[in-house]
Amino acid sequence: MSSQNAAAPTPVRRTLTLFGFFAMTASMVMAVYEYPSFGTSKFSCVFFALLGGLFWFLPMALMAAEMASVDGWSEGGIFGWVSNALHNERLGFMALFFQWFQITVGYVTMSYVIIGLLSEILGWPALNDSPGLKFVAVLVIFFGVTLLQLGGTKHTAAIAKIGFIVGILCSAIILFVFAIVYLAQGHPVQIRFGARQFFPDFSQMGTLTIFATFILAYTGVEASGSHVNELQKPGRNYPLAMFILVAIAIIFDSLGGISVASVIPEKELSLNAGIYQTLDYLMYVDTGRTHHLTWLLDLVCLLICFGVIAEIGSWVVGPSKGLQGSAWYGLMPKWVSHQNKYGVPTFMIAAQFCVVAVWDAVLTFGGGSDGNMSFLIATTLTSLVYLVCYLLMYVSYFRLIYTEKELKRTYNVPGGTVGKTIFACCGLLCSLFAFAVSFIPTSALPVSDGARFVVILTYCFLGTVILAFTIPAFRRHYLKKLDPSEIRVMHFRLLWRRVPTIMQDAVDAARKRNHVTEVDGHLVQMLEDKNGEKNRVERSDRFEDSGF
Repeated sequence: MSSQNAAAPTPVRRTLTLFGFFAMTASMVMAVYEYPSFGTSKFSCVFFALLGGLFWFLPMALMAAEMASVDGWSEGGIFGWVSNALHNERLGFMALFFQWFQITVGYVTMSYVIIGLLSEILGWPALNDSPGLKFVAVLVIFFGVTLLQLGGTKHTAAIAKIGFIVGILCSAIILFVFAIVYLAQGHPVQIRFGARQFFPDFSQMGTLTIFATFILAYTGVEASGSHVNELQKPGRNYPLAMFILVAIAIIFDSLGGISVASVIPEKELSLNAGIYQTLDYLMYVDTGRTHHLTWLLDLVCLLICFGVIAEIGSWVVGPSKGLQGSAWYGLMPKWVSHQNKYGVPTFMIAAQFCVVAVWDAVLTFGGGSDGNMSFLIATTLTSLVYLVCYLLMYVSYFRLIYTEKELKRTYNVPGGTVGKTIFACCGLLCSLFAFAVSFIPTSALPVSDGARFVVILTYCFLGTVILAFTIPAFRRHYLKKLDPSEIRVMHFRLLWRRVPTIMQDAVDAARKRNHVTEVDGHLVQMLEDKNGEKNRVERSDRFEDSGF
């Protein structure tokens, strides 16, 4: 059942396979270049991977699977989930905007990884060290990846499949094989393995920060939700893809962190070039301290670069497509809804490129390589707004399981209401913890700059929240620019008695398609359950609760 207008833009065919969807989602979450960061926690990285994976990643994946399977909620990913659950499109837009906002910085930092590896492969240090050259390189990479996405989701999925296989699976397996050979040959191991090393010391502030890092490393699992209406058999394939992803991510992140930590001493480990550093040393030692495998080192680094390109590509269209959809609901100007013949939001992607160019200038010329104030505030700000996005998602899920039980869905989180509550509480507490820890100044800053960091970060965060509320504040103006046949109607609005005049035609058409009728003076919807029995659905008629 869909609440989308029949006259809205061309319906999307379900051409996305299970593996294509899985590869797109995995490319957003898994990254080989993050292994050095995990390795800083030594053997405890396994504990952190399990803790973050089971108490944050798994609950989020399961929740996303259930919300994506609710009838009428498949439109727009997190935008539709939050809007329908909280009966407020503006809060849904806020979650979507934050999801998009955080990745605009991520495009730059991911491009940095490609630039760093290419500078090593080409023996061209200036590519990574010269701010001007680095700035241009980021724009070239992002522009090229963006062009590759203009062919539609089918092309994006194809790139994601190849990128996941060669850039994540193959490169990670090669790393693991060389690490196993290293250990089998009896070379020195830089960490200890044991129960005392497995459990970290949570009395140390650094331990809390590391745990928050693992939580943030798992973000993005919900971002592919905007493609769920293109997925074949979404009721079965979406939760299946989530389960597979959680298992693989935990295993690979644990093995990757141990591989790096076992070889490179903590004091010598570079977080930016750590994966190249580890592979270089492993191939040198495993071959009898010769440089016969430099060609393989370069090849693996190229594979990692391709994996990062696939990650960027998977993100380019997802959140932008969600913002494009919000324009059809009157939450952004009409020009945002423009798309090419493949359904790609071209105008929104062009605007995204401009925003990325601004972040590129801020992070590159602001001294990103030195970890100074501007770089740290920008990256921390994106973590904060993304966590707010997740907090809205958790609140929405609580609303779904307690007040929207009658809504038909093809997947349920195991354990009934009690199990769902436990899963959601685990994820919510982890998100609140990571949000609080994000305000703690990093050791990369001088102690004297700590207070200034917190003040500037707080102002920037509040400014971003205000921006997210301001954009949809002109909704009535946006709606006037749309033809009534173009206006989309959020599913929850089908049973609201009062409707703004400008949306009346669109709401009437949506009600007719979704079998909403008036019975005894009330709007009701008759839904069939799995046994074929019809159930009557009825909600409040109060316009002030409609979220308009």
